[in-house]
Order: sequence, then C-alpha cells, then structure tokens
Amino acid sequence: MLFEIVRKESDAHIGVSMKHEITLEKNPAAQDVEALRHGLLGHMQSLLGETSSNDIAFLLRDDRGAVQGGVHGNYGSFGWLHIDTLFVADHLRGRGYANQLMNLIEAEAVRNGCRYAYLDTFSFQAPEFYKRRGYTVFAELEDFPAGHTRYFLRKKLEAR
Repeated sequence: MLFEIVRKESDAHIGVSMKHEITLEKNPAAQDVEALRHGLLGHMQSLLGETSSNDIAFLLRDDRGAVQGGVHGNYGSFGWLHIDTLFVADHLRGRGYANQLMNLIEAEAVRNGCRYAYLDTFSFQAPEFYKRRGYTVFAELEDFPAGHTRYFLRKKLEAR
C-alpha cells in the first residue's frame, strides 16, 4: 500500500526537488528499522553529545550449560539501568534465583555509574516481586492485554 504525500518538498538551497512517499510495511526489513534507530541516535547525539549503551546479562545455567533463567538489560550514559527480561524456569521458581539475578544486575549497574533502574511487567507476571525490591509504579496501561494491566516501575539504586 502506498501513501503519497500531496505536497512536494523543495530543497532549493541545493538545487534539488524531491518527491517523498510513505509506504506501509507490515514486516519491515531489519535494515530499514535499523536506519530509523540510527537516525534517532544521530539526532539524540546532536542534542546530548556522545552516548553509550551496554547490554548485560546474568544467566542461570544447569550442569549441561542450558539456560534455565537469567536477567538481561542495558545501561549507558544516562545513568539508568533498563531491565528488559527476567526469567526463571518454572521448576526453579521459589528458590531465590530471581532475587539473586536482580541483585547482580543492579550491583553491576551501580558499579558502572547507574543511579536508577526501570522496567515493565504485566499484572499476571511479577509486579509484587518488584515492589518488594523497592520498585514503584510510575505508569500503568489498563486492559493491556485485555483484562490485565501493564505496569512501568522505577527504583533508585543504592551502592552496596
């Protein structure tokens, strides 16, 4: 499907007249999505200077090396840790692994200059777990998905 921009834009200052179009892409190519991210990063750097982002994960493995859980996130120049994923296999839940994983990633973030952390979770997942760890809700989306709530939480990190 093609959505054509009605007005023509002119770059008279460089002697070029270009027509632009908007296309619907239901499964966009990875390189096109990367072009968007790259453009946004460039814009942010023009406003904020050089920024950095570091992926980090602590993985819980069994004696064969298979991943049975872990925590993944990233931190960078802004002093915030983003927890993207926390998972522990069903048969290992209730043994303290989730707390250990969170302690590790938060401590590593503090060692690398982070002062805050944020994450999101659903009402059917673990909002109470995060609240017990000192996270507070700063936003929520009701009925996302239907009949449930998506919570956004944050925490001030403390050096241990």
